[in-house]
Amino acid sequence: MYLSNLQQDEIFVPSEMKSLKSLTQMESRRGLENVIVSNGKIVNVVSNSYGHVPNELFFKKAEEMLTDAELNYQKRTINRDDRSFITDFIIDDNSQFSVKNEKDLILPMLRFKNSYDGSEKTSGHFGFYRQVCSNGLHVSQAEIEFSIKHSKNNTDLIMPRLSNLFDKFLDNEFYTITKKLDRMREFKIIDTKEFVKEILERTKLFRYECSDKNNDPSKKSREVLEILDNEALLLNEVPNLWIGYNAFNQMLHNTLKKSFSQQERLDKKLFDAVYEMA
Repeated sequence: MYLSNLQQDEIFVPSEMKSLKSLTQMESRRGLENVIVSNGKIVNVVSNSYGHVPNELFFKKAEEMLTDAELNYQKRTINRDDRSFITDFIIDDNSQFSVKNEKDLILPMLRFKNSYDGSEKTSGHFGFYRQVCSNGLHVSQAEIEFSIKHSKNNTDLIMPRLSNLFDKFLDNEFYTITKKLDRMREFKIIDTKEFVKEILERTKLFRYECSDKNNDPSKKSREVLEILDNEALLLNEVPNLWIGYNAFNQMLHNTLKKSFSQQERLDKKLFDAVYEMA
C-alpha cells in the first residue's frame, strides 16, 4: 500500500553536550554543569552524571528492530524546534483494517520519541495510523520497554526483540480496539453541536462557547464541527461517533499546541469519552 504525504522532518540535527563553564567562563552550581546544544541552540541544562542520547543512536536502533523483525514499514518523522522528535513506523502488511468503509484504512504504528530538552521520555509505544487524516491514534496501552543508561561517556541503549512484541500487540490490542472503532461507527450523531458540547464538558479540552455572554460555538468548536462535516462528506456517511472522535483527534494534532506526550494522553481521554456514548 502506498502512503503519500508523510511528514519528513530532519531529525538527525547536530547535537552535543558541552560544559556550561566553557561557554560562560563562570562556575555553575552542582547539578547544572552542562548544556545540551541542538543545531546550534542551547535547549537544556543538565548535570555531570547525565548521558546524552543522540537521535542517531536511538532512532537508528529502533529502525533496526523493525528490520530484524522483517516488517514492511514507512516512516514519518517530526522535529519540534530541534528540541523534541518522533519517528512513526507505519506497518504496511496484512494487518491493515478498515472501519467498515473501504476508504477508511487503519494501520498498526510504532511511535518512538526522544527529546533534547527533557520534555519527552526516550520511549516507544504502539498506536494506529489513519490514512484519511494522516494522524496518529494513541489509544493503545502497549508500551515498548527498553533500558537506557544515562551516564557520562557511557550511554547504552538496550532494545528488545520486536517480533514477539508486535505479534502480542496484534493479538491483544489491535483487533480488540478496532472492534471498538466499528462499534463507534454504528452510532449516529443526531445533533453535531450537542455532541461537540458534551465531549468538551467531559474532557475540558477547551471551551465550547465563545464567552460567558455568547453561547455560540467558539472558533475551536466551529473547527471541530467543520472537520466532522467534511469527513462525513468525504466518506459518504452520516456523522457518527467514530468520525466525531477523529474530528477532535485531528484538531488535537494540528491546531492545539501540545507536546507529543500531552497529545497522547488527551487522545486517550477523548477516545474514552466518545466510546462511553456508544
